[in-house]
Amino acid sequence: MHLIPLPIQVVTVMRIDVRRFSLPALALPALALPALALPARALPTIAALLALLTGCVTPPADDKTPVTPVTPGSDRYSQDQDTAPEKRPDVSTIPQPEPRPEPRSRYGNHSPYTVFGETYHVLPSAEGYTAEGIASWYGTKFHGHRTSSGEPYDMYQFTAAHRSLPLPTFARVTSLENGKSVIVRINDRGPFHPDREIDLSWAAASKLGIEQRGTGRVRVEVITPEGNHHRSASATRAGSSSGQQGIRAAADSPPPPAELYLQIGAFGQPDTAQGLVNRLLGQFAYPVAIRPGRNQDTPIYRVWLGPFATENDREQAHRLVSEAGYGEPVRVMP
Repeated sequence: MHLIPLPIQVVTVMRIDVRRFSLPALALPALALPALALPARALPTIAALLALLTGCVTPPADDKTPVTPVTPGSDRYSQDQDTAPEKRPDVSTIPQPEPRPEPRSRYGNHSPYTVFGETYHVLPSAEGYTAEGIASWYGTKFHGHRTSSGEPYDMYQFTAAHRSLPLPTFARVTSLENGKSVIVRINDRGPFHPDREIDLSWAAASKLGIEQRGTGRVRVEVITPEGNHHRSASATRAGSSSGQQGIRAAADSPPPPAELYLQIGAFGQPDTAQGLVNRLLGQFAYPVAIRPGRNQDTPIYRVWLGPFATENDREQAHRLVSEAGYGEPVRVMP
């Protein structure tokens, strides 16, 4: 057997990505190994191993490159079409939410608000609300993204979205086609279709048996927690006089301060963020500010435009900033 001395030196350079925030490249010292006597037939295997190690090397990132935003609520979904999850748990084993008194969410309750040119009002109270209409559902496209209340959307929990009920609200949703029902916690806004009453999580839609068709006729009855007892709304048709009075009362109440912003960039250096602020102030009349924060143990400086009084105002600014060559701004709330 012919043995060939083969010195091996391994140098590994790592780039760590934490929640889409690229940290500076980390160079590890060279690891010097003693010369090994290996058989000649082992050389192809050793060469393949070295090629694999060097192929994993990622060049260091420029610190002035904008960091991918980590702010929850980004509308940059990774999917174009919404789908059900590939692995579908048995929804009969998922516990239904227990109705309990909760304070109104800090986010998602300002009224009125505008989406796609339509204005909606949040009811001053959910008590007594009952409606019948079409339910739809949303799944993997939105899973993990921020809801209107600021909570992450979990398609495996019994939650829902509604246009006018305060966030959060507990409600019993019953299929008018098969009699199945589920208690949901409403923590999101939508669906913004004139013929829809409620948007269910995938789990809730599956529980009611409407997942395959996509929609189904349902009755929504608000559950009002009272200490350890729950009171459900009486079964009435949608558009009752009490509901219309509630909408008028919400319209007459003054709206709270706007909480709508656009994030134009996020950087690891404050000077880079300030440079973007200066450019934006030179081109637009919108307020601009730097929002310092941290990602893990690393400082991050976010450049925000706003606040905007309405969703229409924010959408107009989004279009103008994007057309000016600043990329795709991210819609955010504090």
